[in-house]
Amino acid sequence: MLVAWAATSHKRFVPDLFDMELRALRRDRAARIGPELFLLDRAFDDCVDRLSIMQSRFRKALLLGCPDSDWPEHLREFADKVDVRDPGELFANNAGGEQLVEDEWEPAPQRYDLIVAVGTLDTVNDLPRALVGLRFALKQDSLLLGAISGGDTIPRLRAAMRSADIAAGVAAPHAHPRIEASALAPLLSNAGFVNPVVDVDRVAVSYRSLKQLVTDLRRMAATNILTARPRSPLLKSAYSAAAADFSAAGDGERTTETFEILHFVCWTPAARE
Repeated sequence: MLVAWAATSHKRFVPDLFDMELRALRRDRAARIGPELFLLDRAFDDCVDRLSIMQSRFRKALLLGCPDSDWPEHLREFADKVDVRDPGELFANNAGGEQLVEDEWEPAPQRYDLIVAVGTLDTVNDLPRALVGLRFALKQDSLLLGAISGGDTIPRLRAAMRSADIAAGVAAPHAHPRIEASALAPLLSNAGFVNPVVDVDRVAVSYRSLKQLVTDLRRMAATNILTARPRSPLLKSAYSAAAADFSAAGDGERTTETFEILHFVCWTPAARE
């Protein structure tokens, strides 16, 4: 069992990569305009499929990340009670849950025997600490599974933004770095989990324009929340360069973008005999 740890004693020695307030606001905006769920549903459905195969019954589950208020009901097929937490206030409220910042959370020890985390852990400032918190919140021989955006996500958009920077004459961070598949299992092990398994799912999605892709990203709450992000909109010339680069990578009508989903599953150690 992990020893107790205190958030008040944890000090971050590097500047925050992400603006947590903006992260919450972006999720609230997605909730208001209607979230785009095709990727998130794909990730959540994978979790449900894995739980169905296990044929286990859990006493108390935590759903971390809930853009669809129907998700908790699906988890109740496998757990007697489901708590909901989301970084966005509106998503949390819509599902009858509470707002939570994962790497600032001080969980009660061994409260859950199942945690399902979908689509939020790639935008925490201290992922190792967030994972330790999840480990601390789980009982012995309990399950963590979920999905996170991987490092090969949105390569076409990244290339288009480089063209925008060239046109503007200045480089700026437009997309945040994401964890590589090879690094996720070691992070889970370092947090105290055992038998981690990570599967990679690359989803190809075709778009008629850069604008259509950006619209989807807004509705996914997946636009830029870097603290070092540009504070002004792209100049018209820079946006035109980005849009032209994006279109040129396609077939003349549509351009294929790639989203990488890292599905993970692991356990807390069982009690020693």
